[in-house]
Amino acid sequence: MTLDTIWLIVRKIIDISLVWLVFYYILKSVRNNVKMTLLIKGIVFIIILKVISDLFTLVTIGLFLEYIIMWGPLALIIIFQPEIRNVLEQLGRSQLLGRHKILTVDERERLVYEIVQAIDYLRKTRIGAIIVIERDVSLQEYIEKSKKLYADISSELLISIFFPKNPLHDGATIIQGNRITCAGSVLPTSNDIKISRRLGTRHRAALGISELTDAIALVVSEETGRLSIALNGELNYNLSIEDVRMMLIDELKPKAELIDEHAVEEEENYEQEN
Repeated sequence: MTLDTIWLIVRKIIDISLVWLVFYYILKSVRNNVKMTLLIKGIVFIIILKVISDLFTLVTIGLFLEYIIMWGPLALIIIFQPEIRNVLEQLGRSQLLGRHKILTVDERERLVYEIVQAIDYLRKTRIGAIIVIERDVSLQEYIEKSKKLYADISSELLISIFFPKNPLHDGATIIQGNRITCAGSVLPTSNDIKISRRLGTRHRAALGISELTDAIALVVSEETGRLSIALNGELNYNLSIEDVRMMLIDELKPKAELIDEHAVEEEENYEQEN
């Protein structure tokens, strides 16, 4: 085998790897965007319908679908321009090596403990709050426009940030790893018409950031003291303090740990079946 042949093989491997990397981050961004997920499902449905129409020679529906496929891409670009822009922005904000810091089990437990202690106090005293935990998609865009703190996580600090007399209490506090990065951050609000009108700006902001990123957004209602978590474009409303604790523990686990747990569960199920 000559050097030219080896170099050709290496180039092909690099070429294919880059293509798969691009597809991976596009699909990952789409998964974290509810509207783009619905759009992809619609496209898949049209393609399946087209295959069926060709298979059974359905002339009318086939002709109709041909026009849709012909002009559809242009229409989608015009109609879904904000969503497409958001996906591209997510690709720019994504951290190629994942979360900026992988927490140890002890650090993760302390993080959850301090957050739960803080929101438990805040809900009992009816102090409104929104706490956002960064995961794989970077929140640097929202951190840059806020007040930087870079402080170690503590329930006392979180409570003091949202105290009504504090100038930063109206915005969101963002946590990276096990540190409070900033306070007073302004987040994009969701335009989802399905959201109850009873929910205020904090809930809409939490849902908005969860639609654009994979962050975990916790909300304490100022009016009712109820706890909510926005995750992957969905708002989990009126949670108990134990529900919040369990959700945080599950969602903050590293992917490798989740894969190992899934493998253990499958092995246990297999053993029980046999």
